[in-house]
Amino acid sequence: MDLTHSPASNGLSLGFLSHVNAAAPPLSLKNNRCLKTSNETMSFQIESPIRDPSHPPPSIPLQLMDNQKENRNRAPDDEEKVEEFRILGHSMTLTKRKRDSDSESSSTTSSSKGARVSSNEMESRRNTVKAWGNQSLQNADPDIFEIMEKEKKRQFKGIELIASENFVCKAVLEALGSHLTNKYSEGKPGARYYGGNHYIDEIETLCCQRALAAFGLDSESWGVNVQPYSCTSANFAVYTGLLLPGDRIMGLDTPSGGNTSHGCYLPNGRKVSGASIFFESLPYKVNPQTGYVDYDKLEERALDFRPKILICGGSSYPRDWDYARFRQIADKCGAFLLCDMAQISGLIAAKECASPFEYCDIVTSTTHKSLRGPRGGIIFFRKGPKPRKRGMLLNQGDGSDKYDFEEKINFAVFPALQGGPHNNHIAALAIALKQVATPEYKMYMQQVKKNAQALASALLRRNCRLITGGTDNHMLLWDLRNFGLTGKNLEKVCELCSITVNKVTIFDDNGNITPGGVRIGTPAMTSRGCLESDFEVMAEYVLRAAQIATSVQREHGKLPKSFLKGLENNKDIIELRTRVESFAHQFAMPGLDG
Repeated sequence: MDLTHSPASNGLSLGFLSHVNAAAPPLSLKNNRCLKTSNETMSFQIESPIRDPSHPPPSIPLQLMDNQKENRNRAPDDEEKVEEFRILGHSMTLTKRKRDSDSESSSTTSSSKGARVSSNEMESRRNTVKAWGNQSLQNADPDIFEIMEKEKKRQFKGIELIASENFVCKAVLEALGSHLTNKYSEGKPGARYYGGNHYIDEIETLCCQRALAAFGLDSESWGVNVQPYSCTSANFAVYTGLLLPGDRIMGLDTPSGGNTSHGCYLPNGRKVSGASIFFESLPYKVNPQTGYVDYDKLEERALDFRPKILICGGSSYPRDWDYARFRQIADKCGAFLLCDMAQISGLIAAKECASPFEYCDIVTSTTHKSLRGPRGGIIFFRKGPKPRKRGMLLNQGDGSDKYDFEEKINFAVFPALQGGPHNNHIAALAIALKQVATPEYKMYMQQVKKNAQALASALLRRNCRLITGGTDNHMLLWDLRNFGLTGKNLEKVCELCSITVNKVTIFDDNGNITPGGVRIGTPAMTSRGCLESDFEVMAEYVLRAAQIATSVQREHGKLPKSFLKGLENNKDIIELRTRVESFAHQFAMPGLDG
């Protein structure tokens, strides 16, 4: 409260300061005035030694007028003298109403009771918070719990053949659902924007060390960033760090098996991904007769287009990559060479597919799929001195130059594109990468590849057409056009039969609306313990699904509405679903009880 003297009115002004030190307009009190606060009503008697009739008293605010009327109606014995004092030469008497004073003793008693009530209330609030924080999912949100249980049963009772899906172990699930999700940790280890991150730093540092070890990389020559939320995020961070908007990139055409994050356009020219929106993209394609990458055409197109980043790797390419040839082409056109090994990173770690690290400048990957880790992305980049020039090859230093990818890529990940990393994911990734370095994991990846080859052989024996005629990795592409089927229709029939596959475009399709094939992969069911003979059975199941789809199309037509109507209460679908679920029930689902 601010007390000031006004010489003009010979009165006393009272002002109240707010919590931000901004003074409210003074309240002018003359002679006998009453001021009501939130706690009590007080009256001030001010005896001024000077009265100047030429200065009439200022108007009284309405709230004080109300108090003044109340004071007039108050009986003299309603007031009790409290204290007299002087301020700025004025004599002041502070009085309180008797009824307020009388109630003070009772309020003291009630306040003590209130204190006890307040204490009880605080304890009740603490218990409420504890109850909220320790509720099980089933109790906290029965709706979500029920849906999650249904999804768990779906995964257990079905055959999972999507090439980009897998099952994680119990330890990975525990890390993902741990208290690490509570911590915020923008920045890199040792340079965070928040305190309390020393244990988070230890986890991320260990994860980076394990990532390098999993692929046999020297920390003097390679760096790694484990913070990207996905491989698409990782790829875009590379573009952001090394390119300017409008710079050129070149990756595999989407109908040929490329990923949309490599710069995807629809046939009508519409830009689909951020890579094609912010950068200029010209894709290379596979040979339409063989299904393999046409390296001669690739080189011709790259030398004409001159991309700044040349990308090898794709989402739906069943063969290995000639990284040495890619390196030659990149050097000729002066491009950085980026490998997106998202689909085959597990096979590369187990040395079941060729390694891109000898030839590429940057390598990105997802952390799930064949790695069997949590969903996320990872970036490997060269560091240290560049190798000496070899002949007339471009993009090679003289031994004194150093790679500058580390600072640019790390800055692109954060703060340019992301906020705080997901620490629970990084811990889960560290666990998965530890497993990748074991002999058991190598045996697992060997079995994944054997199972893919067994599945391919079984389908080929049943007169199914596979792109490239087989596979070098964990996936195969089934061309359905000789069945007169679309991938979308077969995917739907398989789903109703408790088999999951995904539709894909084939390299000479007209567009993405009616893709002519499905992609089938073996990692997930291999994780459940399936061997070659089991995939022979699965080949029979997916072929039977294709026959059912063909029959429904023949009877009801290809249009979505009529085709879906033909699937309702279909006896063939019910019979196949029963067989599939009985088969799948033999195999446990890793990380969870069946």
